[in-house]
Parts: sequence; structure tokens; C-alpha cells
Amino acid sequence: MGLEDDFLMDDIDDEKAIEYIKNYLPQELKEKFSDDELYYFLDLINEYYSESGILDVNPDEEGYIEIDLGQIVDYVIKEAHKDEMGDYDPEEILFVVQGEAEYTETLDDE
Repeated sequence: MGLEDDFLMDDIDDEKAIEYIKNYLPQELKEKFSDDELYYFLDLINEYYSESGILDVNPDEEGYIEIDLGQIVDYVIKEAHKDEMGDYDPEEILFVVQGEAEYTETLDDE
């Protein structure tokens, strides 16, 4: 597979993740975030994973890595403010982060 194919697969994966997150959100938040905002949040979540070192941690005996969703929420809020994307409610962003985590778990089940 070439580099262009990799980018196309990443785009398809992101689209699936965004759809999953939109379905995961409570009804009152479904219309609150635009697709662009959700893609932005997804990028920040992925950035957190790559920069935090969490991907380098060894799993426990059961194969799990403990991830503090609160830290991810804090990171997303801080970066969104810094990038002048807006100020977001931590409880609302938590639903986005949880949705992304749930989506990732569905990938592990495949």
C-alpha cells in the first residue's frame, strides 16, 4: 500500500470515528458540535496519545493500559483555548473523549 492509500484509509477511519462519536453523544450534544469541531477534537485526542507517552506504556497482565480520560479532556480544552477554537465545557468534551475511546475499543474487538 502506498502513502496515498494510507492517507485515504486514515480519512475513512476518521470518518467512522466521527460517526461513532456523533451517535455516542447524548441528544442535547448531537447538534452542538460541528463535524469540523469533532475532527479537531479527534486530532487533539490523537496528538495527546502520541505526545503523552501513553502509547509507550506496557500493558498490565490483562493487556490493558490505564488511560485517564480527565487528562485528555484537560488537554483538549487547553489546546482549543490556545488555538482560539473556543472555550468548551469539560463535561461535554468528556462525552467526545469517551466516544472516541469506545470507538477504539470496537476496533480492538475486530
